Amino acid sequence: MIIGVPKEIKKNECRVSMVPAGVESLVRAGHQVLIEHNAGLASGIMDVDYETVGGEILERPEFIYSQSEMIVKIKEPQPSEYSFLKKDQIVFTYFHFAASRELTQSMLERKITALAYETLQTEQGELPCLTPMSEVAGRMAVHEGAKYLEEPMKGRGILLAGVPGVYPAEVTIIGAGVVGSNACKMAAGLGANVRVLDINLNRLRHLEEIMPPNVHTLMSNSHNIRESVLKADLVISSVLVRGAKAPCVIDRHLISQMKKGAVIVDVAIDQGGSLETSRPTTHDDPVYLIDGVVHYCVTNMPGAVARTSTYALTNATFPYILKVANDGFKKWARDSHEIRTALNMTEGHLTIKEVAETFDMPYKKYA
Repeated sequence: MIIGVPKEIKKNECRVSMVPAGVESLVRAGHQVLIEHNAGLASGIMDVDYETVGGEILERPEFIYSQSEMIVKIKEPQPSEYSFLKKDQIVFTYFHFAASRELTQSMLERKITALAYETLQTEQGELPCLTPMSEVAGRMAVHEGAKYLEEPMKGRGILLAGVPGVYPAEVTIIGAGVVGSNACKMAAGLGANVRVLDINLNRLRHLEEIMPPNVHTLMSNSHNIRESVLKADLVISSVLVRGAKAPCVIDRHLISQMKKGAVIVDVAIDQGGSLETSRPTTHDDPVYLIDGVVHYCVTNMPGAVARTSTYALTNATFPYILKVANDGFKKWARDSHEIRTALNMTEGHLTIKEVAETFDMPYKKYA
């Protein structure tokens, strides 16, 4: 199979979807790997690193797309890339279709085979290709929240950890999954007073056992969310419904009652956001204020730490890329639970129910 690795063009996206070790394994398995010039540069990977292990460097993205049977990316195709895509071409990336009807409709019109990292699921219910970036985003959420609590950043002027004789910041984390638990670990380690909410009592029990005494677990319901958000200096929202748009857990009225200068980091923005007031931002312009509350809603948080994120992500994604390359999409869609759950569309049909329901579009189960 011919596998293409284009350079990411989404704003501030510095990751690359394939590292030299992956290229070497694919070439040894008999495949051809085409990499766009300087695709790995922002992640510290030079063109010569790919060429040394058998990769071929091409100058322009259209050359990559026109020759490749499978495109491996990090972020969803951008509008300028739509015309490069061709019928039945496999595209393996983070799509987050539920956040964009325009993207969904455009990919259906191109009749690509869309395999989405974020919906790929094991039989045990784990999301292995989402997990490493959720780990990064959870840890980054605390770093970014702490920074924007500073007075020059329009925050409340609070040090997350406090100092002797001064109470630390109040941190509320909604969702105790991978993002939430990593955020909890970081905030607790810095000495903040942390509340973490989830609908899963087993997750809360687990955190209660492993976290220090400055972490307090609460069942997630409208009352506890409201009380915790109003007390918070920093709120990190990390709710996730696989494949579907994130539920709104904080409405405009509640935000208007929050402390002025409080910070909200909406990690769920990739899936449409979990605040009524959320809108996507970039690393160049990451925050905005509504009712005096700082909103941080960057859609590709891990892209800012590409040298960590690239390797963390490709450790998880490469085994599935190799499977599809070796035996083709159709075999693995039939034989592999993971690849079946990664399949979001093929032949112009949506094959993931959650996205179809989000946009009230036709759904066709892949047989």
